[in-house]
Amino acid sequence: MEDLKDVIAKNLVELRTKARLTQLELAEKINYTDKAVSKWERGEALPDLRVLIKLADIYNITIDEIVREPSEGRHVIPRMNIRTKQILISVLSAGLAWFVATVLFMIFYFIPATDAYAYLSFVCAPFACSIPLVVFSAKWGNWITHIFACSLLVWSLAIIFHIFVITFSSFNKIFVIYIVAGVFELLVIFWFLLRKFYKRRDPVK
Repeated sequence: MEDLKDVIAKNLVELRTKARLTQLELAEKINYTDKAVSKWERGEALPDLRVLIKLADIYNITIDEIVREPSEGRHVIPRMNIRTKQILISVLSAGLAWFVATVLFMIFYFIPATDAYAYLSFVCAPFACSIPLVVFSAKWGNWITHIFACSLLVWSLAIIFHIFVITFSSFNKIFVIYIVAGVFELLVIFWFLLRKFYKRRDPVK
C-alpha cells in the first residue's frame, strides 16, 4: 500500500486535473497559496482537515475519496455552480441598482420641478452598483475583483461629486476631485498587491 502522502498527492493531482483547475485557481478557492497546493501534490506536505473538507466540497466528493487509493473510472463533478450562483447574485444586485435608477428617473422626469435633474439618478447608479460589488467581492472574490470593485466605488463617487457640484454651484476647480480619486486608486491597488505579496510569503499557507 502506498504511503498516505503519496496517495493524497496522487488524488489531488487527478482531482484538480479533472476539474480543469490550475494550482493558482484552486489555491484562491481555498484561500491558500499555489505553493502550498504544489507541496501537497508533490507529497511534501499534508493538507489539514479543514482544507480536506474544502477540497471535498469543491470536487463534490467525500474526504474518503481523497485519502484512499482511487477507484477505477472515478468521475469528478466539481461544484462550479457555486461560482456561477455567486456571479449571478452579483450581477443581479448591480442590475437592481440600475432598475431603481430607471424608476427614479421616470418619477422625477414627469415632475415639472425635478425633470431637469432626473438624469442624476443614472449618475448615482454606478456608485449604488459598486456597494454590493465591494461586499460580494470581499466575501467571494479575489484580489483582482477587490481592486475592480473598490476602483468603481472611488471613481463613481468622484463623478457624482463632480456632476453635482457643476450642476448646483459655480465652483470651477472641481478637477481636484480627480486628483484625490487618483491617489485613492493607487492606494487601493497598492493595498491589495501588498496583501497578495505577504500572503504568498506566508509559510503557513
